[in-house]
Amino acid sequence: MPELPEVETVRRQLHPVLSGARITDVAVRRPDLRIPLPPRFRGRLRGQTVAALTRRAKYLLVELSSGETLLMHLGMSGSLRIEWRGAVRLPVNRHDHVVFDLDSGARVLFNDPRRFGFMDVLTPIEREQHAVLSRLGPEPLSAEFDGAALARACRAKTTSIKAALLDQRVVAGVGNIYASEALHVAGLSPLRRAGMLATPTGAPRDSAHRLAAAIKQVLNDAIARAGGRRYRSSRFRVYDREGQPCGRGECDGVIRRRPQAGRSTFYCPVCQR
Repeated sequence: MPELPEVETVRRQLHPVLSGARITDVAVRRPDLRIPLPPRFRGRLRGQTVAALTRRAKYLLVELSSGETLLMHLGMSGSLRIEWRGAVRLPVNRHDHVVFDLDSGARVLFNDPRRFGFMDVLTPIEREQHAVLSRLGPEPLSAEFDGAALARACRAKTTSIKAALLDQRVVAGVGNIYASEALHVAGLSPLRRAGMLATPTGAPRDSAHRLAAAIKQVLNDAIARAGGRRYRSSRFRVYDREGQPCGRGECDGVIRRRPQAGRSTFYCPVCQR
């Protein structure tokens, strides 16, 4: 599942193409993705100008001149491809489910072989009351997110730190890969109780500040590598590196894998405590 860096990379690639462009046509090649497309999907998008392209957690939000928002999620295998009028265009793939034509001559194609992604069109009220968007925690790369915010969100939690980081109400957009990576950078065991990040009075411990900084570091590093859409375990510190030596300084630990909440957690039992 794409996490924040992958989605942010897609947003940055699409921004110069979509921002300010008018959608001249939409080709819908099937009526559903993970869920059915909303009623009048094509009609609500045709003729609209893209006022802004933003990201919230793992979602892309295309803000339209009508005041509505096109909400997109890439799912497990979704991708967005850009083509230009006059250039050699690839034949339409059978997994190109939605195609957007723009007045600039650009074409944006949504491809999703497994159809775990989805699209929806939200009115302003629907966006405000959206079951997921309305409950998301702070963006991890924003000034709003720091050790104090992380400690407040985790203070009463008895779950593991790893499970807490996957709770999108604690911090938005962090998934299994970057939770494991951030915990290694911070030197914290994923098995520790999340509540230990705060003192009994709710003040952040040093571990909360270290973890918040580590989250920002691993996400920014991944974005700098263009989101890492092509999966390579070698670019990670611990994720998917079971049985390999820990790469931290003089640590002689070996990376372990442990199931947590139905997901695989990778960590070093020596330097993560």
